[in-house]
Amino acid sequence: SNYSVSLVGPAPWGFRLQGGKDFNVPLSISRLNDGGKAAQAHVGIGDVVLTIDGISTDGMTHLEAQNKIKACTGNLNMTLQR
Repeated sequence: SNYSVSLVGPAPWGFRLQGGKDFNVPLSISRLNDGGKAAQAHVGIGDVVLTIDGISTDGMTHLEAQNKIKACTGNLNMTLQR
């Protein structure tokens, strides 16, 4: 099921990404920091990242996704799939 999270900035957001187009696997959450913003928002390990700030991650490389997240200084809005 899909759900949206809005993490209030600034970074760190408290999660680590894995995957991307360059790895031929969907972008997903590989790690959460205890008590971090993502964990507090009930983001789950293994959840697939569908959008970052309204931009579809379809065809996004790992680095592009990281840069897109780094560019979010105020809030980080993501759509995830559990």
